[in-house]
Amino acid sequence: MKWSQLLCSSRARGVHRVNPNDLRSEFQKDYHRIIGSASFRRLQDKTQVFPLDKSDFVRTRLTHSLEASSFAKSLGQTIFEGVMQRGIDREVTLKVKEDICSILECAGLVHDIGNPPFGHFGEDAIREWYKDNMPELKYKDKPLTEILNSQMQNDFYFFEGNAQALRLLSKLHFLVDENGMNLTFALLNTIVKYPVPSTGINKKSGNIKDKKMGYFFAEQELFKRIEESTGAVGCRYPLTYILEAADDIAYKTADIEDACKKGIISYHLLLSELKSGRYMSMCSDEKSRDIYLSAVSKLETYYNRAEGLTSPGSNAVQNWVVYIQLLMLENAADAFINNYDEILNGSFKTELLDVSPVSVLSFALSDLAYRYVFLSKQILKMEISEGNMIYFLMDKFVTAAIEFDTPHNSNILNKKLMAIVSDNYKYIYRVYSSGCDEDVKLYLRLMLINDFICGMTDSYAKNLYLELNGTI
Repeated sequence: MKWSQLLCSSRARGVHRVNPNDLRSEFQKDYHRIIGSASFRRLQDKTQVFPLDKSDFVRTRLTHSLEASSFAKSLGQTIFEGVMQRGIDREVTLKVKEDICSILECAGLVHDIGNPPFGHFGEDAIREWYKDNMPELKYKDKPLTEILNSQMQNDFYFFEGNAQALRLLSKLHFLVDENGMNLTFALLNTIVKYPVPSTGINKKSGNIKDKKMGYFFAEQELFKRIEESTGAVGCRYPLTYILEAADDIAYKTADIEDACKKGIISYHLLLSELKSGRYMSMCSDEKSRDIYLSAVSKLETYYNRAEGLTSPGSNAVQNWVVYIQLLMLENAADAFINNYDEILNGSFKTELLDVSPVSVLSFALSDLAYRYVFLSKQILKMEISEGNMIYFLMDKFVTAAIEFDTPHNSNILNKKLMAIVSDNYKYIYRVYSSGCDEDVKLYLRLMLINDFICGMTDSYAKNLYLELNGTI
């Protein structure tokens, strides 16, 4: 793959007119389209870890996305400055570096834009609802499983917010027409972490690109056009590795900091866990061991410096998180440069952090968050409540959508439910279902409900649930 093709600035709709006074690159124009969009603003009321939290400290999807964007751009600057200085790739110029950083900055902003309310548990709830209910659903007395092909069905069974992001950006966010934000192909390719359909998932392949799906049946023609335009055919787009590392660094460190602020993980518990030997034994070489021990020592140093403050533990963790972020950014950048050839020829199969000396530290942060945060009674009780909300909304709206826009749409209650669904989403459904076979139209009606629910903020989903239950 070559950057001359990878940095493809083409758009689905194309460019109809060029303003000679507009000196922005096409990728800088993407940034302004994103920042000014309602979809981006809604991230301020979507869960990162703690749903419907009243604190002004813990992250939302919006603040997480801003952090991921900042880290992605920083990684781009570090990596490609290093590539130029070392003469690794003569095609990389200052202009190429600038374009790459603009793409990464935008990708960080939108990488979670397709996620449903209530964080990753919202994704889980949607998947589980379809697995529990799809076999029982019927259209004209025929099971949906006999109407929809395997890829259509798997799109629902293995639903991914990442694939929904591509769908939202390329279709659902109505600005001028049905092409959504009409972003550049280079940017759209960057956010597709898994360039395979739902029928191509293979977690045992040893290649991270096959771990999950990256696009739906509805967007497969668009994705084919994107990857052919950029040249990243059948493999991960190179900048996706950088976006993934930025995302990982942002949420792994933030989850620990937010948990400490919420009182779920204390400084002393964090230090005790890091010193317990549980993770130290996983260090496979001297460099990773030294980095791990240095990180633990740094945490103690920050605590000692904070003695005399009202909350020395909280202060120490906040300072330590900043240190760890810089450490992980440095190592992720080195990992990209060290594996540059494999990444550019499409043969690199894992995450950047996994092949860096901070891999054990990275795992430790995820493991601690999982054991102390995601398995905490506070989070589990909230997830049960959120699951009930998602299940209720899916029960009502999917059932209503099955016969929507068909001669069989005679149920009054279902008509009222579909009247609540965004006119924008229904317009997009009609545009893309026009002239399609019945199975595709049915599939798109189900996608219409996914679009509607994924577009909800946490507060909107909760309030709609309460309203339809007659509670408020």
